[in-house]
Amino acid sequence: MKALVYTAPRTLEYRDVPDPTSDTVIEVKAVGICGSDMHAWAGHDDRRPAPLILGHEAAGVTLDGRRVTVNPLVTCGTCDACKTGRDNLCTTRQIISMPPREGAFAQMLSMPEQNLVTVPDDVPLAKAALAEPIACGWHAVRLAKRALDRPLNQSHCLVMGGGAIGLGAALVLAAQGAKSITIAETNPARRAMIKGPFDVIDPRETALPTVDLVIDGVGFAATRASASAATRPGGVIMHIGLGDSDPGLDIRRLTLQEITFIGTYTYTAEDFRETAQAIFDGVLGPLDWFEERPLAEGAAAFSDIAGGRVAAPKIILRP
Repeated sequence: MKALVYTAPRTLEYRDVPDPTSDTVIEVKAVGICGSDMHAWAGHDDRRPAPLILGHEAAGVTLDGRRVTVNPLVTCGTCDACKTGRDNLCTTRQIISMPPREGAFAQMLSMPEQNLVTVPDDVPLAKAALAEPIACGWHAVRLAKRALDRPLNQSHCLVMGGGAIGLGAALVLAAQGAKSITIAETNPARRAMIKGPFDVIDPRETALPTVDLVIDGVGFAATRASASAATRPGGVIMHIGLGDSDPGLDIRRLTLQEITFIGTYTYTAEDFRETAQAIFDGVLGPLDWFEERPLAEGAAAFSDIAGGRVAAPKIILRP
């Protein structure tokens, strides 16, 4: 089969690799480029050493013809985390695009059967592939609702970043009842593409509002600093983004103002299934904010994203 293989920092090669043979084999029809793929491509992720097939936001068709979207997080099912419904914290968790599991930038992918969710015939597989990034926001909003001291529909919410993670989280907030949602995004082309019941601002030109809840879908020092300043006393910060590990969080203010900070990693299997169903039911809107390109042109897509030449919050590659 053909695959897009990460071979060195900022280098991807479209080449032949062996076909997968274990578990359930899926013919990949759509796979999104994630921020974590970009970090690996740039040589900034030791967890993803070259050579490696990246990509974990996938949907496709099994060899027996079933249309599926893929939960890329493989867990043991027997540890304490798995048995208590927090399987995203499984002690032996694996995710495709990270050794020992190759990723989905390929014509075929193998996954355990329990990681597959059947997609209705009327749902495009490119939209179904958005279940993975949006599930991150679904998980974050679920945890935030538990931590907030007021109902979500009475909470002012701020989302840092208008990429797929941030926009997905904003769509989940709206679907679950939030009435006041601001998205802070610095890319003007991306701001123009964001649709929904949101206020969209450039945080370099417009002061951030004081809010009950911040969801940081970027995860850089600057966004952590902004989140620290924008959250009201007693409010909540949900940190999804893994942009860098530099400082930025104002620990003194968080302590003195009793601001809750929660790091949130991926999603549980239940979160993923609920997100997929929300996509199938149309409750997250049209989800028409992605751009599609052939997998063979994936190397150029990575360069375009890095160069700020992509307005869409998500590029979907088609093998």
